[in-house]
Amino acid sequence: MTDDGEQRKGRDCCAESGAVNEQEERMCEKLKNGSIKLYELDKELAPLDAIRVRRRFIEEETGTTLENIGIFSIDIERVVVRNCENMIGTVQVPLGVAGPIAINGEYANGEFWLPLATTEGALVASVNRGCSAITKAGGAQVRILHDGMTRAPVFAAENVIHAKEIVDWVQAHRAELAAIAQATTSHGKLTDIVTFITGTSVFVRLEFDTKDAMGMNMVTIASAKVADEIAHQTRARLVALSGNMCTDKKPAAINGIMGRGRSAVAGIALTHELIEKIFKTDAATLCEVNTRKNLIGSARAGSMGFNAHAANVVAAMFIACGQDAAHAIDGATCITTVDPTNTGVYVSVTLPSLPVGTVGGGTGVGTQQECLKILGVAGGGNPAGTNAKKLAEIIASAVLAGELSLLGALAAQHLARAHQQLGRG
Repeated sequence: MTDDGEQRKGRDCCAESGAVNEQEERMCEKLKNGSIKLYELDKELAPLDAIRVRRRFIEEETGTTLENIGIFSIDIERVVVRNCENMIGTVQVPLGVAGPIAINGEYANGEFWLPLATTEGALVASVNRGCSAITKAGGAQVRILHDGMTRAPVFAAENVIHAKEIVDWVQAHRAELAAIAQATTSHGKLTDIVTFITGTSVFVRLEFDTKDAMGMNMVTIASAKVADEIAHQTRARLVALSGNMCTDKKPAAINGIMGRGRSAVAGIALTHELIEKIFKTDAATLCEVNTRKNLIGSARAGSMGFNAHAANVVAAMFIACGQDAAHAIDGATCITTVDPTNTGVYVSVTLPSLPVGTVGGGTGVGTQQECLKILGVAGGGNPAGTNAKKLAEIIASAVLAGELSLLGALAAQHLARAHQQLGRG
């Protein structure tokens, strides 16, 4: 294995030259005549060669030149095994940085630069302004409220009496089920079981402490063993290992109520002077914007989130830090509140579901790991679990910064002008 600089140079040259040897030519022909599948290239060629052949095939199939997709610096041998099938290259997302932001958390303490991967112009600048306000105000107060990753198998019962018997058995054998789950992992631990019955459908929502991992693989493997035992002991028929009561990668009230992943809350007290200086508005207007937009507007729309654009910041940090980007939808369940105080306002964000981790998944990809290192959370924490909680506190603080900035912009550009025209300014 060459060093990073040599790897990068070699890959760039291959991408630009399109050099393909005789073996790769044969593989291209086999792809064209259907005698080999795209995924089978990994068995015949080295990872980088398989990527190049696969990319060339797609170029010819689509009549497209993919020279930029073919330029990358990440460790391909790791990625093709753990992160991506049928790989043809990478898509680069611009990475900006906002901050520093001062954070006063249980796990995140100090000033942090926030890596934000986005193609949305003005997002980084907006978060940056919020960071400035938070830091000038003394730093975000942030706490983890709950920690637990879930998986909820669904079982079919013979009738409603049998359904109740299944639930009763599960509740009476929690310790045995926890031991079965524990035998599948040296890191995770089953911490809670909640059951639900709908007719003849029985849902068993299993919750786990996954330490520094986001933990879906760990939780799924453990849940499979637990589900098998429930089925064996109760005659319940396991229909699906995930019954959507988890709930994974879908907007769901249950996650907002019970939490999933790391649940975090962050807040900051802003003075009248700071509001005027940074946001060019006043406390009363900030409160009104939040009430009418984030609370009433969201309620009228039937939204499951009551915020300005929390998912925007969550998505940008998730992409930068190797989190599962699909879980950015969980960030949309954020509730933003603005309370008037004698000296200004107290603004807070509550994020009940942040499925984040600092080990496993995309966190080991070189570029994403560097972003985690910027935040001081790469790898496992000491004690285990502290790095993931620290990351959740940082993301919650970043969301707070984003909410502050957008509320301030709305207040200054629209509602503040209306107040002035009405003689209220």
